[in-house]
Amino acid sequence: MAVAVETLLTAEIQRPARYLGNELGAIRKNWQSADVRWVLTYPELYEVGASNLGHVILYNILNAQPRQMCDRAYLPAPDLAAKLRETHTPLFAVESRRSLTEFDILGFSLSYELGATNILEMLDLAGIPLTWRERAEGAKRDKKAGGAEGEKPSATHHSNTNYQLPTTNYQLPITNYPLIFAGGQTATSNPEPYADFFDFIALGDGEELLPEIGLVVAEGKAAGLNREELLLDLAQIPGVYVPRFYDLAIDGSIHPNRPDVPEKIIRRVATPIPAYSTGLVPYVETVHDRLTIEIRRGCTRGCRFCQPGMLTRPARDVEPEQVVEAIETGMRATGYNEFSLLSLSCSDYLSLPAVGMEIKNRLQNENISLSLPSQRVDRFDENIANILGGYRQSGLTFAPEAGTQRMRDIVNKGLTNEELLRGVKTAWEQGWDKIKLYFMIGLPGETDVDVLGIAETVAWLQRECRAQGRKPLAFNLTISNFTPKPHTPFQWHSVSTGEFQRKQDLLRQEFRRMRGVKVNFTDVRISAMEDFIGRGDRRLSTVLRRAWELGAGMDSWYDSVERAYNAWGQAIAESGLTWKYRQVEQGEWNLMQGSRELGRAGSRGVEEQREQREQNLLAFSTPDSRTGGFPNPPLPTLDSLDRPLPWDRIDTGIEKKWLKEDLQRAMEAATVPDCSFDGCSHCGVCGIDFGHNIVIEPPSIPQFAGQYVPNNTKVQRLRLRFGKLGDMALVSHLDLMRLFDRAVRRAALPVSFTAGFSPSPRISVALALPLGVTSSGEIVDFELTQIIDPAVFRQQLSSQLPTDIPIYDAIALDLKAPAAMKTLTGAEYILTIAPTQTTKPTQWQEWLDTIKHSTEIWWEQTTKSKKTYQVNLRDRLFELELVPPHNPDTGEPDNTFDLRYTGSCSQDGNHLKPEHVTFMLEQVARQEIQLLHIHRQQLILQ
Repeated sequence: MAVAVETLLTAEIQRPARYLGNELGAIRKNWQSADVRWVLTYPELYEVGASNLGHVILYNILNAQPRQMCDRAYLPAPDLAAKLRETHTPLFAVESRRSLTEFDILGFSLSYELGATNILEMLDLAGIPLTWRERAEGAKRDKKAGGAEGEKPSATHHSNTNYQLPTTNYQLPITNYPLIFAGGQTATSNPEPYADFFDFIALGDGEELLPEIGLVVAEGKAAGLNREELLLDLAQIPGVYVPRFYDLAIDGSIHPNRPDVPEKIIRRVATPIPAYSTGLVPYVETVHDRLTIEIRRGCTRGCRFCQPGMLTRPARDVEPEQVVEAIETGMRATGYNEFSLLSLSCSDYLSLPAVGMEIKNRLQNENISLSLPSQRVDRFDENIANILGGYRQSGLTFAPEAGTQRMRDIVNKGLTNEELLRGVKTAWEQGWDKIKLYFMIGLPGETDVDVLGIAETVAWLQRECRAQGRKPLAFNLTISNFTPKPHTPFQWHSVSTGEFQRKQDLLRQEFRRMRGVKVNFTDVRISAMEDFIGRGDRRLSTVLRRAWELGAGMDSWYDSVERAYNAWGQAIAESGLTWKYRQVEQGEWNLMQGSRELGRAGSRGVEEQREQREQNLLAFSTPDSRTGGFPNPPLPTLDSLDRPLPWDRIDTGIEKKWLKEDLQRAMEAATVPDCSFDGCSHCGVCGIDFGHNIVIEPPSIPQFAGQYVPNNTKVQRLRLRFGKLGDMALVSHLDLMRLFDRAVRRAALPVSFTAGFSPSPRISVALALPLGVTSSGEIVDFELTQIIDPAVFRQQLSSQLPTDIPIYDAIALDLKAPAAMKTLTGAEYILTIAPTQTTKPTQWQEWLDTIKHSTEIWWEQTTKSKKTYQVNLRDRLFELELVPPHNPDTGEPDNTFDLRYTGSCSQDGNHLKPEHVTFMLEQVARQEIQLLHIHRQQLILQ
């Protein structure tokens, strides 16, 4: 049964278009004909989740399966979450608008450690018990009671909202909760802190795994299997981890509790399929508001801090022809003006220059641009520079990671100072005046010299990139705190938040004297929370739940950090597991007992340390604040790293023995070559289970056809009258303009562009329509580079617009005719209103007559500068009447009325707004008037 979403999305709900599920590319399959009903959710606000490539790919793949359907859900913003609780309404999927409890499988993407509190929030809003044990106990209670439906979950207190989730007023079949699962990088890395909340966890790539899960669930439903039996079947699928079939040992390790489940759960590996990347085109602006195409999955660079690089091996290139076809098809199907090529290391995709140039040539006349995520500075050259950006130059981001050569060797970055300078200088010579750089502090073996080396490196790059007539190269730096990750050689390292803060202060002092450098530091509290959860075991599930109850949620958002940190701190204190948890538990997180990290400068001068930086030995431990100088600690032995870890049950393909050996190499500052290009590193991945590296020889780079030049020609102007009805009334004016832009691109209409640095299509709407107001009389002008029949233009544009934005007519205007906004004189509205007291139509007519016979009704207007002045609203009113059909006065009271009014509306702000009309009614009726709906009937031009 669908949730009445329209009653929830009232005026106080911000950006209501987030929850409509009506985007271009949304797939609506028949509910009744589906054997398995999925709902996939990215547990973040819509703007983040809807633009996540993995979310879009899996949504498309599942909907491509016969007799399976997939809907979507997102974390509601606090305003809607409060309203869901207040109105006893369950969290719903955006397309079917059904409660999440009605689906067979509910999947969450767990992409970072602190995202689990958002998952608990969503489960709670859906009325679903948080743990698999609670869901099983509910089913047992229901079975004992005779299988009666309608029992409701108990109220859950959550201090984010400071009230309880009330007993819901919808049917909730306790015996048939959805199967709750998680996937994503964090779930694959170490699922143990979250294991109590999920029925199963999908490890690795989901493109092939999730359809297999759907088939097993369909067979299980047809066979009438109970939940336990179905989960046992799912546990036989490679890549599916069912936590209830494994127990926590006293040493933190995980072991099967029954003989018919795998000893180890293998990570799944799939081949990227770019065609599934084209899908949703949201009407609201998202975080990544562009087409994204994956060009390479996996990375074999071997950076020792990088978990994604370890968890996505082997490297798999996508065929260049597939990439080009996906981009060209996707850009024309979506109407985006920007696309991004995605990989952990885009520069390692050898076909990048050829693919980029081919696309740039094919779409030369369409004002599109290419952006890339952080890329290898040592591979950046003129070929890559030529394909980046478009008419407007995109940003450029490099990640040197460390400020000294020694530290880059320790982390196996494979980057020399010469390569760093060559890449940055190439970018500067190609026209970039600002570059973003990523660095980390707190890396194993780091000294103060290495920390200060970040500032030294930036200053050196600035000095080398100077020229007469050019402003100095500016840098935007992000300096994050290194947090050790499972399945990496540094997984045994310990960090100290105190040292993070001290090193940040060192850099602040250094950068204070530098111009043209903006520095952003990651909050040490976020890093501490991420590390605490990321390398924990099942005991942390109670801490995680308690943190959510105390208000943690959206923890990675800047304005949530303080609340989240306090909640996590209290939850940890209550659990008895302090921030020293890793040392308390038999020192399991110390690489060496008694060793000391190379830390403070002590009495030595910085210049002396710099001369000796190559002689500094490595050490891994919590820094000792009393240490001065650089003692030589004993090197660890491989045997000291054999303690079981909570994530050892996950088979990622990389052997633990290799990780220990690579850690030893790190201690010797020895590098390992990239096995995609320089020979096998013997990590253990390549083989039958995971496949091998796939590196495709690049095609030749096409000849550059030239930069895009915006067509500023104007040979025709068309004026269209259109409507904004139904759900589209909840789309903002700026989102509407973006919608028109993309519709024009999809329809391949010859719209003229403005001149300047960032050319935009010449599309002009006469007057912005307030959010939530419907209309059948809006006006928009298009200026074209070619003559086109107005009827043809209308038909082609209409085919690319939602049905709730109808185009009523199109006419040609003289190019010299004034803009619609300049000739606007009035607007006609229809208002649906309701008095707070019972009235009759005759009384309403009397009130309207009183207004029309008045000469003055004053309103206090407040300017943006907070100045006030009086406005005579009666001067702005032209016409006012009750709207037929109205039944003749039968003596029976009526509760709502429709009024039609025409009032002034001009460019100078002389506008009679609907709230002005209700104010006038209140003055004569001496009672409050409720404005239920606003419809703009037409705009009146001179």
